[in-house]
Amino acid sequence: MRTIEVLFVIIIILGAFMITTYFAVLPSPRQIFGTNLRELAVSALQTLDANYDLSAIVFTDASDSVWGALQKALSASLPPNIVFNLTVFNITSSGGVVTYHLVNSISNAEGDLGVGSESASCLVTSSEVTFGITPEKIGGENPRTLYILNCNDANGWWITGYTAQTLASDLHNLLSPYFQTTILVNTTSQLGLLLDGTPLAGEDLEGAVVINTCGEAVPIPSGYADQYSQDSYARYCYVLGQRVNQYNWTWVSIVGYPLYYVTNTAKFAGSQNTWGIYGMVHVGAGGLNAFLRGIDNKGYSYDGSWITGSPGVVQFSSYAFDLSNYYGLYPSPYQTATRALPNWIMSTYHLSVRPSDYVFDPVSGWIAGATFSHQGGGALTAIGLTRIPDIRVSALALLMYYRPNIYRTEFGASGASRLVILQLAQQGGT
Repeated sequence: MRTIEVLFVIIIILGAFMITTYFAVLPSPRQIFGTNLRELAVSALQTLDANYDLSAIVFTDASDSVWGALQKALSASLPPNIVFNLTVFNITSSGGVVTYHLVNSISNAEGDLGVGSESASCLVTSSEVTFGITPEKIGGENPRTLYILNCNDANGWWITGYTAQTLASDLHNLLSPYFQTTILVNTTSQLGLLLDGTPLAGEDLEGAVVINTCGEAVPIPSGYADQYSQDSYARYCYVLGQRVNQYNWTWVSIVGYPLYYVTNTAKFAGSQNTWGIYGMVHVGAGGLNAFLRGIDNKGYSYDGSWITGSPGVVQFSSYAFDLSNYYGLYPSPYQTATRALPNWIMSTYHLSVRPSDYVFDPVSGWIAGATFSHQGGGALTAIGLTRIPDIRVSALALLMYYRPNIYRTEFGASGASRLVILQLAQQGGT
């Protein structure tokens, strides 16, 4: 009886196997083990254009011998069982309608490559195409003046590895295209003229931007040094705040604790900042506090309280990420902040920061980089990062605040784009 049962089981299994085999549709060996033609086509195009050779060839006349060289190079770069068809189209646009015109076609096969073929394409641009960028001038019909403190009789602090003069040159290159007038303030005496309301070259003082390249130190004219020495020079910083409000200036501190020292190498030749840098005098935290009182038109009083904080590593705001790309400025999006300003100064001194003006996301009430605008006029751009300064951060902060447009222009772009399509198939395929 058991033998008969075993025979029945064997018969059932064999029958099921035969029926399954008969009706099952198995893939062809080509489908299982075949080449990925699309990836191969992409790789071939990338290889041919690695040194822009393909881009150069497709813009030559169809009768040029380089097309033959291209065909040989393509054959050499593909497996021997692969046939190809490379087609180039010229792209034109008129009235919003895009038209493709056949330029040339090369192949190592006769006729259609079949439905089993795959293709890849790329768009190439002529080397004759050039692009220009025209920045909008900040201020529009009332263009602003950019003053960069380049005082040869002043020293810097927390600008390790740089001098104020090298930073001034770099800032000039970065920002001058956005301003109608850019003036390098070459001496502390020239700065004194500006503070007294005297233009240096007939420019408009109103609404100017003043960038202090001396880091935590600020240049001081001899006359102001003589006048305010009895107040540890904090009163000079107070006057700076008043002038920023009076002339609606934007004062830019590029790194560290703003206004922590005053510098004049002739006036303070025998003095040093307690760290061995001569031509500089320590003011302390009272300098920034006095500046803030000055911009807010509060009466002067000395306050030496330290107000900045150290939130550590800070990261770009979403606006900074976007505008970094827009303006082509790429400082590291992660920085270390040890002199960030506190959020409470905005309510105390009638300052405000638009959400789009935060260079870095605030951390626990600390603002590492932003432009603080006073409701009565004037603004302070403070970059409270640790040394060494990256002036691209300051430049980005200013551009985020003023938002000038960038106008991009193409020159010689007519008929300058061509579409290259590479179709591949395996020999013997359908």
